[in-house]
Amino acid sequence: MKAEETNDGFMSRWARRKAQARTGEPLAEPVPAALPVRAALPVQVPVLSADAALAPSEANELLEQPPAEPLPTLADVAALTRDSDYSRFVGAGVDERVKQAAMKKLFADPHFNVMDGLDTYIDDYGKPDPIPIAMLRRMNQSKFLRLFEDEEEDEAKKLAEATNETMSEPDDHADLRLQQDDAARLPGPDQGAGA
Repeated sequence: MKAEETNDGFMSRWARRKAQARTGEPLAEPVPAALPVRAALPVQVPVLSADAALAPSEANELLEQPPAEPLPTLADVAALTRDSDYSRFVGAGVDERVKQAAMKKLFADPHFNVMDGLDTYIDDYGKPDPIPIAMLRRMNQSKFLRLFEDEEEDEAKKLAEATNETMSEPDDHADLRLQQDDAARLPGPDQGAGA
């Protein structure tokens, strides 16, 4: 039956488990197929015999392995420049505050934080794009909504006042005044150019 279980499809196994759950039978957990075991390759380890002792200088070299570099701190972040190696600051075991401070320092440089203009959706589309006032005044919607009605009334009053002032002011310049006998000199419809 185990061979049949492994060849059964998902639906048949699911139906069988559902039937077992209804009847109260304990559900048999499927045993995963064992992975094939590969033969381990023999590792050749040099064996030091008692007569092949290391010289003291060689032993010291083996013992004097370079010490592990200490994890960077916030003081190390302050010394970073644009050309520094930032890989130490994002490694395993580095404090999150140090990682964040290093990345903040890196992206504060204009070389890394200026947009190239090729990103389409970088703008803040939550803020409205203002329509120029001149264009807004010409729109029928602004006339319908009477957005500029008060301003138009003020402009009309100013224009009326300006025309009243110019009409009431006497024109003192003699050349600009209308002469009384100008109407008599104008040619009429019956007078021709040669008459």
